Amino acid sequence: MEEIIKTFHIDWKLLIAQAVNFAIVVFALYKFAYKPLLKTMNERTAKIEQGLKDAELSQEKLAEAETRKKEEIIKAKKEAKKIIEEAMEQANENQEKIVANAKERAEKVTVEAKEQIQQEKEKMLLEVRQEIGELVLLTTEKIIDEKIKKDGDQEIIANSIKALS
Repeated sequence: MEEIIKTFHIDWKLLIAQAVNFAIVVFALYKFAYKPLLKTMNERTAKIEQGLKDAELSQEKLAEAETRKKEEIIKAKKEAKKIIEEAMEQANENQEKIVANAKERAEKVTVEAKEQIQQEKEKMLLEVRQEIGELVLLTTEKIIDEKIKKDGDQEIIANSIKALS
């Protein structure tokens, strides 16, 4: 080994001084450059990982929100359909009630009109009978007066009066 040392002209004092200087530089670089750099890189890595986790969580929440949105839309459509069906049923019921009421009113008006016509008919028939009765009496009186004048027959008058009474 001595030969190598002589061949390369190594000075032990200088080599040890350079080794100490190298150790100081390595320590200083480690303490002031590598350690803060490593800390910054670890912090960035942690931030990136947290960002990825947050993004993943956001994606999951977005997917859940989309699912809920679709469910709400489906629910709203079902509810709207149900409301429309109920409204249609209500309209049909109302229509049936209106038609039934109209038929009932029409029937009532018809019955009232028939009753009124019947009353008018009976009233007219009664008036006609009275008028006919009066006309018959007048005619009979005239005939009897003429016959009495002609015949003077009291028996005919009495029979006619009995028949009319």
